[in-house]
Amino acid sequence: SPAACLLAGLATLSGPRHGGAGEAVMQLAEDAAAHGADAAIRRWLGHDRPLPAFGHPLYPDGDPRATALLAVIPVDETLQQLQKAAMAAVGAQPNIDFALAALTRGLGLPRDAPFQLFALGRSVGWAAHMVEQIISGSIIRPRGRYEGRVT
Repeated sequence: SPAACLLAGLATLSGPRHGGAGEAVMQLAEDAAAHGADAAIRRWLGHDRPLPAFGHPLYPDGDPRATALLAVIPVDETLQQLQKAAMAAVGAQPNIDFALAALTRGLGLPRDAPFQLFALGRSVGWAAHMVEQIISGSIIRPRGRYEGRVT
């Protein structure tokens, strides 16, 4: 059913890489505002966990979604400093999670807005796949072979 398809998709967002990344960026931004961006990055990386909102396995040269969004929204000083410190520390570009956090902070949206916005965007795609399957009368089985680096 359409509801089951969307619920299954939303359930996949419960982990730290997707759904939890927005909250992690918001925490990182608060730490950076209180203690400075460099200290916040060092503290985060010191806990041996990946830095949220920077780098993306599908976009090694930068996430085009983040680039497009960051080009048209104001980014507050805390996040600008956080971006500089993160790029210096890990050499990775900001991804969509960073851009959604910037949008959230810039517009004064509720703290969980990065998750909600990401989920909304994904839901549109899931619904399109669902409709395609219903119309075609068969299950969509994407075929492909990954030839990139496994980390």
